[in-house]
Amino acid sequence: MRFVFFLCLCISSVSVSAMGINHYGWIRQDTTVIQRSSAHISAKDSLQKKVANIGGLNKSVVKSARISSFPGVSLQQYLKGQAAGVTIQEPSGEPGTEQHIFIHGTPVPLFSAKDISSSQPLIVLDGVPLISKDHPFAYDIQQYDYNRIGPATNLLAGVDPENIESIEVIKDLSEVARYGPRAANGLILIRSKKPQAKKTISFNSYIGLATRDGVSTLNGASESNFRKPFYSQYATEEQKQNTPAYLRDSLYSIYYGPANWTDLYYKNALIYSANASLAGGSDKTNFRASLGNQRNNGVADGTGLSRYSIGFVISMKPLSWLNITTSINGSQLVRDRNRYQRDRFAEERYLPNLTNPISPNKDFYANYLSEYDKSFDKNKTNIFDGYTEFDFSFGKLNITSRFSADYNEGYRDIFYPSTLLETNSYVSNYFGYNQRLTAENTISYSFDWNNVHKLDLQAGQTLQWDTYHYNYGYAYRGSSDYIKINLLNDPKNPLTAFFSYNPNTGFLNTLMYRFLDNIQNNLISFYGKGTYSFKDKYSLSLMLRTDGSSAAQPTSRWFFSPVVSAGWNLKNDLSLQGSKISELKLHASYGRIGRVQLDDRYAAGPQYTVDIGYTGEPRVGTYSGVATLNRPYSSGWVGYNIPWAYSEQIDIGGNIGFWDNRLMIAADVYSRSDKDQLIGVPAFAEYGYTQSYQAGMNINNSGIDASINANIFPNSKKLQWNSSLNINYNRNRLKSLPGGLRELVVGNRLLQVGKAVDQYWLLDNGGIYKSDAEVPVNPKTGLPLNFQGIPLKAGDAIWNDRNGDYTIDDADRILTGHSLPLVSGGFNNDFKYGNWTLGLNLYYNLGRNIINQDMAKRFDFINQESANDINSVKEVTFWEKRGDYNKYPVYNPWSSAVPYRSDQNLFLENAAFLKLRAVSVGYDLKDLLKRKRSKIDRLYVYATANNLFTLTPYTGRDPELTDYAGYDTGYGLPIPRTFTLGVKMEL
Repeated sequence: MRFVFFLCLCISSVSVSAMGINHYGWIRQDTTVIQRSSAHISAKDSLQKKVANIGGLNKSVVKSARISSFPGVSLQQYLKGQAAGVTIQEPSGEPGTEQHIFIHGTPVPLFSAKDISSSQPLIVLDGVPLISKDHPFAYDIQQYDYNRIGPATNLLAGVDPENIESIEVIKDLSEVARYGPRAANGLILIRSKKPQAKKTISFNSYIGLATRDGVSTLNGASESNFRKPFYSQYATEEQKQNTPAYLRDSLYSIYYGPANWTDLYYKNALIYSANASLAGGSDKTNFRASLGNQRNNGVADGTGLSRYSIGFVISMKPLSWLNITTSINGSQLVRDRNRYQRDRFAEERYLPNLTNPISPNKDFYANYLSEYDKSFDKNKTNIFDGYTEFDFSFGKLNITSRFSADYNEGYRDIFYPSTLLETNSYVSNYFGYNQRLTAENTISYSFDWNNVHKLDLQAGQTLQWDTYHYNYGYAYRGSSDYIKINLLNDPKNPLTAFFSYNPNTGFLNTLMYRFLDNIQNNLISFYGKGTYSFKDKYSLSLMLRTDGSSAAQPTSRWFFSPVVSAGWNLKNDLSLQGSKISELKLHASYGRIGRVQLDDRYAAGPQYTVDIGYTGEPRVGTYSGVATLNRPYSSGWVGYNIPWAYSEQIDIGGNIGFWDNRLMIAADVYSRSDKDQLIGVPAFAEYGYTQSYQAGMNINNSGIDASINANIFPNSKKLQWNSSLNINYNRNRLKSLPGGLRELVVGNRLLQVGKAVDQYWLLDNGGIYKSDAEVPVNPKTGLPLNFQGIPLKAGDAIWNDRNGDYTIDDADRILTGHSLPLVSGGFNNDFKYGNWTLGLNLYYNLGRNIINQDMAKRFDFINQESANDINSVKEVTFWEKRGDYNKYPVYNPWSSAVPYRSDQNLFLENAAFLKLRAVSVGYDLKDLLKRKRSKIDRLYVYATANNLFTLTPYTGRDPELTDYAGYDTGYGLPIPRTFTLGVKMEL
């Protein structure tokens, strides 16, 4: 019913637009799907082209040829190194896992996985604003944020690259502001391939191999030899007697046998893709339909992703003044997840005895896998998006009305047998969906006075409805391992056998947990824009927009955003025709745009919650089976008078071209300040609260985007060479905190005004105390230097006592390093000789650091094995040699000061890298087809090699395999080296 209502609203609003009432809107990056005269090009595209022609814009374009030849599965992978100012985080090479995009740095500190969603740009597919990530509110019921509950699949993997015509990364606020508050973090426009009147059948396919890397394996003897220096130098007799059981007996074949587990874990994997499309029609009606399938198998742990996609777009011109376009895309993602024990225990919310790790021996590891095969973990995501658009053109008057929808739903069903969990079986099921409906209307009119003065006016209106929902439940101790379905709801007898097995579900009612949540965010916007240009030399544009959000408090429901921009075509103004300079443009923009809250809880002000929190596990609060409500003491107080957060940005840039644009140079200097953002500040402890959410955090990102594109050999030559380099330099600074605070500690992070928000807060390591006499003594007390009250001794780390109080504590930590790169970019080279083509793609990061937590855990084996917590879990990859052991001092691992703690710069490493991401070679058989008079219009065969090498000073694994905070935890499957053979054919 809601879809019908929205569609009727969209259609009926056309008549309102015609009356000249101002509308505001979500102005789309339009794709013109029927061959039309320039008068019929959408008003939004027309305005953009006029401004760009005069002053240029800060944007980057990635064409389809570069996208479709790379065997990736997600938009993030295609964008690596392709656009200045775009940073991609790929924490794992596991196909289908979530990846992150940052445009010009992060607007928020990344304290948790929830913060990632607040930093992502808006993705728009043919004018449809996509929901690119599952809503983070599900983390509220999770103790660990390694993965969000549900399939946790990368939603952007649902976009079939074979249907993409181009990708535009928009960074200039004058264009970003058209798309409203959801584009405050940047904007990425995806244009699909268009329908055409000519009948065309296309087939594109590739097949290839993802290859495993060689690894050095360990067994019990290797681990025992690694630990010998520590035991011989520091262990007492009692500590020697407490050697872990799995290392005590060298005849224990489970651990001291051959370390040959890798063949069961790492494998060369098949990858393939096939896509077919049909386009055709007439001048009045044309269409394009596509069908695709892709399979990417991971090289480790039995992982993989399958995508099934379908698309259809039809464009009709029933009247000379009316175009009607309808587009529908659908895809299904089926994901085979990893078998990490850590992730399984986090999902189960249960930690077994972790004394003995998985065996490195192939036979014993196979026994474990055979028990694991009795379980299942089914992950499926369905994605739908589409739109219907009516475009009315009456000379200089253009009216557009559009309704669009983006919907995705995820399923995850899990069963683990009792043999994997100390006789406790476990089941869970999840269903969740994200839905975005948008109705928008625009009206524009153009004035032209003798091609001297031009004025373009535009107004628009948008309504947007977002809904996020999930149902989730789990249960323990099924009556049998043959019962693998979690029937959590028993409508017949909901209270039957409360303290025993429910006969209808097979699980104990007392060990069944249910969760449900729903969030709705509505956004209404109005805008008007005017652009004046003079003789194609100067342009001046002003946009005024106002946005109202249901996620804002009633006292500040609306936010006003002005944006002004200007352009100057110096080549036309200075009459440089005939010179070597073929293009010379300057542009500037300044303005602000609101930032909409993802969570609606801040709109409510003071509130109650169901989270009691005394169990240490976020759960629906009950007491003796009775539901309870209480104040949000653990999550934090939310008060009144919370204003809109907003982004304020200035951009100044230009581009210059030489020799008919054979050499193009572009540069943009920018500064973006994200102001009045919320952050939890310690407050109201006397009332039991841990913190209070207050506005006033301001983070600035400033830097420069630059690109050079050179057509080294002109197109007339048989040999052609096009080379392009893009580079970004970005620094972030914390400009202010709520209430005038100068610094704020959040977990293991320190925010300090004037410093970067992506820096690490670490102890400054200076070596090792080889004897007690080397430990400094306080002359006033006669006591040795201590770590938080623990006297330091021989075998402890030397940490810099920066304030000289003879106590190592938080006051001695330093802010150092950066988890995000200071410099990033890509270097592309494309060669053509006759019908042969060759492409090279390099990708680099500089000024980035990593905490090698994986190595810290390896050396801190005493504390890791005695804690029996989630950080004590050892995967089978524990038996893999990583890094350089010789670079670390031999500390006393039994010391209470924990000398191998990860929060020190001992484990901070330079993570700069240069990667050869792709090499492709192809041959176009068009000349042969012409000679044969074949019905095939085009046949192009190619081969690619990807992820060929990485140059880096980092001593761990791939420097890309880090979490959002910049920690290499040892998790994340390798990004594989792949080789493919492909064909592109058109009939």
